[in-house]
Amino acid sequence: MTRVVATGTFDLLHPGHIYYLEESRKLGDELFVIVARDANVKHKPRPVIPEEQRRTMVASLRAVDHAVLGDPVDMFRPIREIRPDIITIGFNQHFDTELLVRQLAQQSLDARVVRITRCPEGVLCSSRLIVSEILRRSDCDQDA
Repeated sequence: MTRVVATGTFDLLHPGHIYYLEESRKLGDELFVIVARDANVKHKPRPVIPEEQRRTMVASLRAVDHAVLGDPVDMFRPIREIRPDIITIGFNQHFDTELLVRQLAQQSLDARVVRITRCPEGVLCSSRLIVSEILRRSDCDQDA
């Protein structure tokens, strides 16, 4: 059985997330998703949706077999517990793939790292673009 792990914040679920998770699921028999803890999100604004609610939303998706929260201190703890064969990275996730492979080896984890391509459908396939569009429309509504 091939285990796949995908990771992310998943604050505003959108088509890009669905594409990433469905493509990740195609690579194996079982998809685990590690949802980032609120306190661990440092590369962008803190999530609006609390971590447990984000985990619950991700768990409800058809492509997902298991959704767990990340570890507050050790990002590799869930990976060591799951022992995946493949770890997928979204096209815009800020991971250096080669560095991640070396870090996994240091943890005695032999998982292949696969970067999933950009969602081919629509322009609003990222949280940042959705927030920008909401703000743009809000500005337009105030001008009217």
